[in-house]
Amino acid sequence: MSWIVTFAQRHGGASPDRPVTAGEDGAAVTFTAADGAVAECHPPFPPVPSPGPLARTGPAEPPEAVEPPEAVVRAAAEALAAHAAADRTVGVLLVRLGGYAAGVFTGSPPRLVDSKAGSRPVHGRSAAGGWSQHRFARRRENQAATALRAAADAAAEVFGRHGPDRLDAVVLGGDKRSAAALRGLRGDTRLEKYLAKATDRFLTVPDPRLAVLRDIPRAFLAVRIRLTEPKSAGPARG
Repeated sequence: MSWIVTFAQRHGGASPDRPVTAGEDGAAVTFTAADGAVAECHPPFPPVPSPGPLARTGPAEPPEAVEPPEAVVRAAAEALAAHAAADRTVGVLLVRLGGYAAGVFTGSPPRLVDSKAGSRPVHGRSAAGGWSQHRFARRRENQAATALRAAADAAAEVFGRHGPDRLDAVVLGGDKRSAAALRGLRGDTRLEKYLAKATDRFLTVPDPRLAVLRDIPRAFLAVRIRLTEPKSAGPARG
């Protein structure tokens, strides 16, 4: 990750005391620059392997006993990038009311090897009142249930050709309400083992079409970075 190396250079080099630390849960790796700037990196598919000797969490060791901070940052950044780009088999299910796309990616870089996409009509809300509104609401509810069932059918078909043991992870996307509704489909347990492998990272997409699915690896492989700038020292006092 050249961005991390450049980040350290922009902020006066790596922290000489503790340039790299890893969270206990392996969900983030933090890089600290000499001026106090912090880049908290959240890689895909945690936990990320511990930087081991690269992450010093105890008292500072004598300078001659450790790697130069810049070398520590570079090695940790390369390890983070390698983890993100590792060869995996990933199931993806994008679902919104009225549309869905399910696929399986494998290899590095990820290649779409199996997919299915489709749509079902779900009418918008009615402004009418009285019985007309109730009838419309029931019709819309039935349409939504049919659309979600179609999405579940597609995912069960695509994922089922590979089986839960061959999927390293499952990534969900679309809108969170529809994805949550999939988990609550009555009497349908086909997706249980796959949804149990769902990552915490949710991909919000406006239109789950096949073209969107093909391009989705750039989203689920991205390393998300939370940048904290150093506190200003304030104006000099005379």
